[in-house]
Amino acid sequence: MAADGQDRPGGLDTAADDWLIAKARSGSIDAWEVLVHRHRDRIYRIALRMVGNPHDAEDIVQDVVLQVWTALAGFAGKSRFTTWLYRVVVNRCINHITSARQHHELDETALSTAPGADVQAVARGQLRAAIAAVLNLPPDLRAAVVLVDIEQLSYHDAAAILDIPESTLRGRLHRARRVLLEHLRAWT
Repeated sequence: MAADGQDRPGGLDTAADDWLIAKARSGSIDAWEVLVHRHRDRIYRIALRMVGNPHDAEDIVQDVVLQVWTALAGFAGKSRFTTWLYRVVVNRCINHITSARQHHELDETALSTAPGADVQAVARGQLRAAIAAVLNLPPDLRAAVVLVDIEQLSYHDAAAILDIPESTLRGRLHRARRVLLEHLRAWT
């Protein structure tokens, strides 16, 4: 089980999702609320790590929840619900990034605290540099890093979410990691 109390997308209780989807399609608001509750934390984390601003991430979550509610009838079940859902999230984030072209720094106090003033100051600086480096990646590279390196999804799951072959995902990760390494070299 993941830290958020749920299995990773490859192991999520797909039978429960399928049952909830069927109920939600037939008009059950309760089933829809449970389905959203099961996935909301990860939707928010992906959005936050993609756009770097908690307010924008929350707006994206709300947009995704509404978009998925209206598009649920079109979910054909050819992939896992989580793959389809996280693809919607990533695409919405990429649309936001490319339309806004503004990147607000993520408040590091929401992500990490370290004991001791000196250790905490160094950790904040490292975190700020890492966040800035990730936020400066092009959206396609950023999505790969967020899904694999931060959210710890498998290559298979991340490639399915991004709708690309695993080899393309590996190439994007390689390029992104090289860029991140170059930007973060001062901290090593």
